[in-house]
Amino acid sequence: MKVLIVEDEPKLAGFIQKGLQEQTWDVEVAYDGQIGRSLALSNHYDVIVLDVNLPKINGYELAALLRQENIRTPILMLTAMGTLNDKLAGFEAGADDYLVKPFEFQELIVRLRALQKRSSETPQTTNILKIADLELDLNECIARRSGKRIELTAKEFGLLEYFMRNRGRVVSRVDIAEKVWDIHFDTGTNTIDVYVNFLRKKIDRDFTQKLIHTVVGMGYIMKES
Repeated sequence: MKVLIVEDEPKLAGFIQKGLQEQTWDVEVAYDGQIGRSLALSNHYDVIVLDVNLPKINGYELAALLRQENIRTPILMLTAMGTLNDKLAGFEAGADDYLVKPFEFQELIVRLRALQKRSSETPQTTNILKIADLELDLNECIARRSGKRIELTAKEFGLLEYFMRNRGRVVSRVDIAEKVWDIHFDTGTNTIDVYVNFLRKKIDRDFTQKLIHTVVGMGYIMKES
């Protein structure tokens, strides 16, 4: 796996780089957002680890710029900014996952592997999933509703695919954590709820018929209302 770390604290960047290299991963480091953007545009990476408070171009701006440049590489935000609004800003900018400092290094490894696995999986036999006027093209990794293209991050795409493959069935947060995140669900985090709400804004907000529904105390269900 080839990883780009964009982190302006040399000591932390070196710690992460050394740890990932011990996993036999190929790691490059950029110490500001401008260099990070240049590297991301000129090289292929399996995952990008991105701080928020960066010189020249901050992490939110950099994630958004990369998505505008059609760089679909999974992005993990690694930052001390851990409020709900911070996370929402990261997801809106194009991040696929969000890990707050201080962090357990093993959790970073697990999350990076999950992001790489999702992005590298080959298309399923069924190329297009459909429910109501929503279509998910698994070959081109494109979502459309009423013919309008919806821009999704890699993690949002994986979450939507999981919902559509389980249409009409209630899925719990534990189900989502294990099947989409490849991790055991931590009841102390609201990451899954944040992702579901952000996905709901993209595919339901501008349409009369809602497809993602909350089942109080149980989880979520995708169905035609």
